[in-house]
Amino acid sequence: MMQQSTDIIILGIESSCDDTSAAVLKNGCLLSNIIASQKVHEAYGGVVPELASRAHQQNIVPVVDRAIREAGIDRKEITAVAFTRGPGLLGSLLVGTSFAKGFALSLGIPIIEVNHLQGHVLAHFLREKDVEFRAPKFPHLCLLVSGGNSQIVLVRDYLKMEVIGQTIDDAAGEAFDKCAKVMGMPYPGGPLIDRLAKEGDPKAFQFAKPRIRDLDYSFSGLKTSFLYFLRDQLQVNENFIAERKADLCASLQHTIIEILMDKLVRAAKQTGIDEITVAGGVSANSGLQNRLRVEAEKRHWNLYIPRFAFTMDNAAMIAITGHYKYLQGEFAGMDAVPFARMNINE
Repeated sequence: MMQQSTDIIILGIESSCDDTSAAVLKNGCLLSNIIASQKVHEAYGGVVPELASRAHQQNIVPVVDRAIREAGIDRKEITAVAFTRGPGLLGSLLVGTSFAKGFALSLGIPIIEVNHLQGHVLAHFLREKDVEFRAPKFPHLCLLVSGGNSQIVLVRDYLKMEVIGQTIDDAAGEAFDKCAKVMGMPYPGGPLIDRLAKEGDPKAFQFAKPRIRDLDYSFSGLKTSFLYFLRDQLQVNENFIAERKADLCASLQHTIIEILMDKLVRAAKQTGIDEITVAGGVSANSGLQNRLRVEAEKRHWNLYIPRFAFTMDNAAMIAITGHYKYLQGEFAGMDAVPFARMNINE
């Protein structure tokens, strides 16, 4: 009689925005992580939801097929399918949710719903073959910064998290992208600002830093300040942006990092926690990473910065969250529907 395998093999599906991704995880170790990005949005200066969902429909089958092949497994070996339920673009989430259900039904295996925000936080627990594994201890603080979210999360355990500070309006990533758009830079603007900032003076210009109570953030005032500053300068010199773009990028980035770090330092002092992580798309910003390292050395933090591939939206983080939920027996029903908005504990 053939002995049944005790391996836990999770197929992760991520489709919350404009990247279609699939990953395979075996006993918590990453075997494959495939991402198909969508270039169609560049012409529009931002993600167009309808175009995003159509692209997901085209990409999801080949992406999943490649992830399974690169993992070197047979699809019948998969134990469960983890998928992003939210938050994100509803049309995009529907594609991933529907595929996960159909795939799981065809194999008679369970599905696991994953909160996209939890996935970013748990990316730090991904293990890779031949890569040194270093994960934060509990409890730790996570600075979760992306295009749609800016939060400070108190992480008590793999699936126990509490938001202790968050933006009351715009996210840091959105501030980067929208200010870049005002300067005539293509989407996504954040990485371009980061690149140009290295050539500019971070103290060339000063922009508004909203004073928000407690540990919450606000970036709408910064965007308005930046817009009005450019308007006034362009009235004097129509070539101002072109002539001072590097300084503008450096000063903008410096301001955003100052806002983020002020509240993170305060959170660490209030909680007495010195295990600090960063996650989300903006965590790839070199200026933020450098500032985090400086503060970590100064304040004796144990700092954890994810590998670049795990800062962006990816299915590996969905799969690792699914792994821990599988261990807890937290499965979803086939009636599960995606949500555009979700808190980190939902």
